[in-house]
Amino acid sequence: MTAANVKTPVLIVDDDPAMRSALRQWLGLAGFETIEVSDADTAMRHVQPSFPGCVVSDVMLNGDDGVRLMKRIAEIDADIPVILITGHGDVPMAVEAMRSGAYDFVEKPFDPEVIAELVRRACEKRSLVLENRSLSRRLVEEGSLERRLLGNSPAMRALRERLLHFAGTDAAVLITGETGTGKEVVAQALHAFGHRKDAPFVAINAAALPETMVEAELFGHEAGAFTGADRTRIGRIEAANGGVLFLDEIVSMPIPLQPKLLRVLQEKCVDRIGGRRPVPVDFRVVSAANIEPKEAVAAKTLREDLLFRLNTIEITIPALRERGNDSLLLFDTFINRFAAQYGIPMPDVTARDEAFLRTYDWPGNVRELRNAAERFVLNAGVGRQPLEVLVIGPGHKVSDIAGGTLKDLMDSYERSVISNALRRHEGRIAEVMRELGVPRRTLNEKMTRLKLSRPQVMGDE
Repeated sequence: MTAANVKTPVLIVDDDPAMRSALRQWLGLAGFETIEVSDADTAMRHVQPSFPGCVVSDVMLNGDDGVRLMKRIAEIDADIPVILITGHGDVPMAVEAMRSGAYDFVEKPFDPEVIAELVRRACEKRSLVLENRSLSRRLVEEGSLERRLLGNSPAMRALRERLLHFAGTDAAVLITGETGTGKEVVAQALHAFGHRKDAPFVAINAAALPETMVEAELFGHEAGAFTGADRTRIGRIEAANGGVLFLDEIVSMPIPLQPKLLRVLQEKCVDRIGGRRPVPVDFRVVSAANIEPKEAVAAKTLREDLLFRLNTIEITIPALRERGNDSLLLFDTFINRFAAQYGIPMPDVTARDEAFLRTYDWPGNVRELRNAAERFVLNAGVGRQPLEVLVIGPGHKVSDIAGGTLKDLMDSYERSVISNALRRHEGRIAEVMRELGVPRRTLNEKMTRLKLSRPQVMGDE
């Protein structure tokens, strides 16, 4: 699709009303949207780095001439194409302007088709420049986001793509996921990659605030509002003005406060305790819950009307057990960091450790894995223990994954993968087949060879 097909704007700068009218008609018939001004200063009000079209200007203007205007435009964005219209005596000036960066010039009188074609080519060039900038910016953002949200699994790639897509909006986002999956990390990324990144990010853990203090913490208070309120204090919501307000564990917020929060979200005003007038606030709200929000509504711990305000967009973070080999990548990253932090040589990760990383369900998710990596590094120099022992504890049975031949290791690994998948899906063979990507016959053959049965794994025999 060309620039002309999507009504690309063309800024026309000419102090002759008749010429502006003619250009408007010719370029309008060619499919462009025109913006017409009579002087350079007015033209500059329309010029910004995101301007998607080109500029057509007469060389001779009242005040600044077209060449000076071109230089002013270049100070904002040198890649905005400027086409100059010249009289016969202005050709030497136009040639000099071309050397200074003008896209092209056309001499009066000119054929309307000539100017339309010049504008079309200039706008196509501008479109390509903006596309390349957008791609470069996206690649930088994706690389930076990948360092924040590590993982090569399809689930994590999809999460990063959704996050970048929604970061540029001001829509309310509800982040769901199990404890330890990194909900605050996602909230911080929404802030860091959005247009409010230079404004505050204020996080509130609704479950951690004492019920007697939560209203004052959220909404603030005026001096003398209650005993001990010796001065005015703004609340956390007001502190987020211009930025992002992150409400963690939203389902733990006391029910009596939820209508007040709902009013703030609707009215964009805060009523301080003891205040006489509402205080305007402007922020993006991001919230998080570690249980299914609809279950919280059914249990009457979350108001349904508040949920509707919070979940314009819902982002679900996958559990670590659903992320394939991401546990290996995360563990390697964490032990590198902790080894550097504590000045300890990098410990070796054995085949037994790797097998455990792949097959353990990690109920505490990334938070549990990070803690395990820190313990693994710190214990490396004082009687190294298998990762499985550090995570599960010495009082539990250690798995069969140990030393031995490659076949023994592979059999132990396959046995653990299939057993864990059966337990995870409560013995539903069709879901196990779908997760592991194997047909029923292959799965049956493997279970027979490994002496595994569904009743045995599920504890029914």
